[in-house]
Amino acid sequence: MSSNQKVLCVGELLIDFFCTDVNVDLIEGRTFEKQAGGAPANVCAAIVKLGGDAVFSGKVGKDPFGYFLKKTLDDLGIDTSMIVFDENHSTTLAFVSRKEDGERDFVFNRGADAYMTKEDIYEARLDEFSIFHFGSATALLGDPFKSTYLNLMKQAKSTGKLVSFDPNFRDDLWKGSKDSFISIAREGISLADFVKVSLEELDIITGYNDIEEAVQRLHDLGAKVVAVTLGQEGTYLSNRVKSVTVPSIKVKSIDSTGAGDAFVGGILYQLSTENSPIELLSDFDRLKEIVSFSNRVGAIVCTKVGAISALPTLLEVEG
Repeated sequence: MSSNQKVLCVGELLIDFFCTDVNVDLIEGRTFEKQAGGAPANVCAAIVKLGGDAVFSGKVGKDPFGYFLKKTLDDLGIDTSMIVFDENHSTTLAFVSRKEDGERDFVFNRGADAYMTKEDIYEARLDEFSIFHFGSATALLGDPFKSTYLNLMKQAKSTGKLVSFDPNFRDDLWKGSKDSFISIAREGISLADFVKVSLEELDIITGYNDIEEAVQRLHDLGAKVVAVTLGQEGTYLSNRVKSVTVPSIKVKSIDSTGAGDAFVGGILYQLSTENSPIELLSDFDRLKEIVSFSNRVGAIVCTKVGAISALPTLLEVEG
């Protein structure tokens, strides 16, 4: 199957500095490993690694970190011609250490991605894309990026493109302002054809802990197809009329970082191989096949360390 539809992934591209010292907080940590981060970039990488055609749109600082991020995506074969370099703001950085009890120590230095404006979107190129993916953890935090993001979602929706949305809740980023996240996430869902959420996000956004009832709330907001990722249990899939839990494959999980992004990448790659991705959303049997494939993509990522480095090829998924 060859890809014939282009996907645009919009959002943050940042540096994750992971503390490699064992069981220390950021005060004590001394050794850090630099990695490319940002959920939409991970999704973009997953699509391209599977053989799809995806372009990344985002903003980084005109600094060594920004150039490192562009090179990382270039080396993966991602089209980076829609990345903008900001002369006035540095690249966004996140510093993370993990304790043995699983708690994270997290410091976020917001930079260039926060300042993405309408002018940073290459308007003339938007007709190239059949699928638009919005899955930025940081885009919804505030303007100008928030308005740029939501307006582009509205534009894509109004021109008949398939809009994919992952609210990507990060507790570290929304401390004290969860209500704000809920209201903006609901607006994003109202503009989306395909919505991917975790069980935690489903509960936060809807206030319901019954999965069927909660998913119906997302359909009421406007989502055509909803996928709720359930880890090893698979994915709960619904198109309002029908719903099913699509099982995943059993793997020995080492690191689940990026598994959700890989899952979304698997979905969008599969949709991009269709002549009319948006029409396919009403074919529930085909959707189940697509989710089953994407469950495998996400599961394989869990068997290796790293988000982008763990992404599988099409041969690995189908083999």
